[in-house]
Amino acid sequence: MTDRLSTGVAGLDRILLGGLYPHRLYLVEGDPGVGKTTLALQFLLAGLQAGERALYITLSETEDEVRAIARAHGWNLDGLAMFEVSALEQQIRMDAENTIFRPSDVELTETTQAILRHVDQIKPDRVVFDSLSELRLLAQSPLRYRREVLNLKTYFSSRKSTVLLFDDRTSQPSDQQLQSLCHGVISLTQYAPDYGTDRRRVRIAKMRGSAFRGGYHDLTIKAGGLEIYPRLVAADHHEDSCARRFRAAFPGSIRCSAAASTAAPAP
Repeated sequence: MTDRLSTGVAGLDRILLGGLYPHRLYLVEGDPGVGKTTLALQFLLAGLQAGERALYITLSETEDEVRAIARAHGWNLDGLAMFEVSALEQQIRMDAENTIFRPSDVELTETTQAILRHVDQIKPDRVVFDSLSELRLLAQSPLRYRREVLNLKTYFSSRKSTVLLFDDRTSQPSDQQLQSLCHGVISLTQYAPDYGTDRRRVRIAKMRGSAFRGGYHDLTIKAGGLEIYPRLVAADHHEDSCARRFRAAFPGSIRCSAAASTAAPAP
């Protein structure tokens, strides 16, 4: 498989050496406010521009809140299918009170079934789950949570969908079990230095079967979406120096190139 899907963020595509492999499950993790929802919308809008069907499943924010973020960036969400799980939860809880089963069991089962029914109707090429913290709370146990995510992975794989799972890491700082289930892990972080404004960064923690540019890369949120600045590596410096010398010696000729430095593919 050689075709890649654009993430909708040019800098992230460069870090991934072309984008994401399709029909796989990826985890995007990061603290609140680091730009996860913005990345989710850029990923889905890139799919719409490519003629694909896209579905945004929001478990933590309302549809109005998501659309407000899109308006702030000047984006038109026409054609994007959205499914707001929070609007379903109240009815599920009311129904659960009239059963002999634990409310959490009923809520998780009904929520998952409602999501999958909606997916069957839309038949999306790209899907975003934002965020998994609510699903983890409904599962109440690590074993059941892992089983739910594994079921989602199997389900979407059979339907040839490319899925981004977003996790705000509020329930558990680092979920190694979830990372092991996904084909790739994109980590977004932010911190406040002693001087200057907050700094945001992105790092590819894992990308199974694919090379990528390792390390931390600076990230900013502007009107119009995320901007990511891939860090320079030794090969980049060598290529620029080589190109300058070659052009000086042979004006008008093509530039020489050096192989980009990449991280080894994850096992």
